[in-house]
Amino acid sequence: MTTVLVVLFILLDIPVVAGVLIYNRLVTLRNRVRNGFVQIDVQLKRRYDLIPNLVETAKGYLKHERETLEEVTRARATAMAAAGRAAADPADAAAITGLAGAEGLLGGALGRLMATVENYPDLKASQTMLRLMEELTSTENKVAFARQAYNDAVMTFNTGIETFPAVLVAGPFGFRAAAPFELTDAGERAPVKVQLT
Repeated sequence: MTTVLVVLFILLDIPVVAGVLIYNRLVTLRNRVRNGFVQIDVQLKRRYDLIPNLVETAKGYLKHERETLEEVTRARATAMAAAGRAAADPADAAAITGLAGAEGLLGGALGRLMATVENYPDLKASQTMLRLMEELTSTENKVAFARQAYNDAVMTFNTGIETFPAVLVAGPFGFRAAAPFELTDAGERAPVKVQLT
């Protein structure tokens, strides 16, 4: 009788232990997604901090390009707000999609600013402008690397919650798929072009 109870006890414990292990793995994967977004957020904040300096430097030279400068400023504000919403819950697909859209608009506005700068040789030659443009280029690269790491973490997490037997644990415990940080428009995929000549 005791052997039967021991065997029965072991058989009942296996699903519980497996469930705990699966739950802990899903928590680890979800935390990797959050950490991946934090890395993006750090680089985006750095980028957002560079933009006002870039605009201020350009203002003195681009007196007739006020609309371009205002567009960059508006796009920055929109992107910062979207980044705040996404940082609050990196697993919120709508927030990540909104951030990707806002970042696309900001990238487009920065691209137009850089194209405008090309028409002003004195501005292109400004040491302050050159330094800011180099920092912006470096930051853009860091954002791209951080986005790739985040998207890798999202893929691993989403695969983890969709595979058997984890799918049996993920649903009841509220694990939901995370959204990758993807730019959808082909024009948005083009990097901000900064030429230092």
